[in-house]
Amino acid sequence: MLRVLSTHLFLNHRLHPGLLELADRSGAQAVEIFAARQHFDYTSREDVAELAEWFRGNALQPFSMHAPLYADREMGRSGGLGVNVLHPDKARRIDAMDEIKRALETAEHIPLRNLVVHLGERDDAWSQRTIELALTALEHLGAFARPLGVRLLVENLLSEATTPEHLVLILEMGHLANVGVCIDLGHAHITVGTAAAIATLGERIASVHVHDNRGFKDEHLWPGGGTIDWPVTVKGIKALASQPATVLEITEKLPDAPAALPARIEQAFGLFA
Repeated sequence: MLRVLSTHLFLNHRLHPGLLELADRSGAQAVEIFAARQHFDYTSREDVAELAEWFRGNALQPFSMHAPLYADREMGRSGGLGVNVLHPDKARRIDAMDEIKRALETAEHIPLRNLVVHLGERDDAWSQRTIELALTALEHLGAFARPLGVRLLVENLLSEATTPEHLVLILEMGHLANVGVCIDLGHAHITVGTAAAIATLGERIASVHVHDNRGFKDEHLWPGGGTIDWPVTVKGIKALASQPATVLEITEKLPDAPAALPARIEQAFGLFA
């Protein structure tokens, strides 16, 4: 399995080559860049060029980008609206897709292979309209991503609209064989359970967001810090015919000293060894 570190771990810091070097020293083979403007300003030519130059000279791969969740620099805390491609207001949907495309343009300079997309937000319900809006968004973003060599991956969230069963239905109804799934184990644990989610999403799984929680709140803890049954979960992932990338997606709020991070990261990757 490809070992990928999400830069979500450094969300409160500007993403710079030093953090990428830390990921490399920690046993990661690739990174998932979290597109939050306070962390990685994908609209800044200078910031994009800095990372592009670093990747050209180093073995660490830019495996994926997580699409932006907010367009502001404070993750919505200042009142910024969420990036929601399922929003009932058409203007909000257009703004959301435009923001995601701004982030996707990074692939013109950094050779990203995948873009992880959220279909809506936590309170989005399931309906025929949800299916229509999701298909429109995926078709539109897919047409933009394809010439850049980027594949879309949809993620199971905590909403009714994005249960594993509903994601499969959306992809099947749209005949979207070119769209994969990023299974989020923390979200699955809170909702249907990791084993059930893996069984439902099956061979569509291209990447796995690895983190833990206690079954009630999306805490993004280190594996073992919550109540996920890791032996059962790892067995289910390893049983897949095509092995997905394992993407360690840990909260930036944990009080780990920088010097302790490489060992913690290597230990987490060791679960899937």
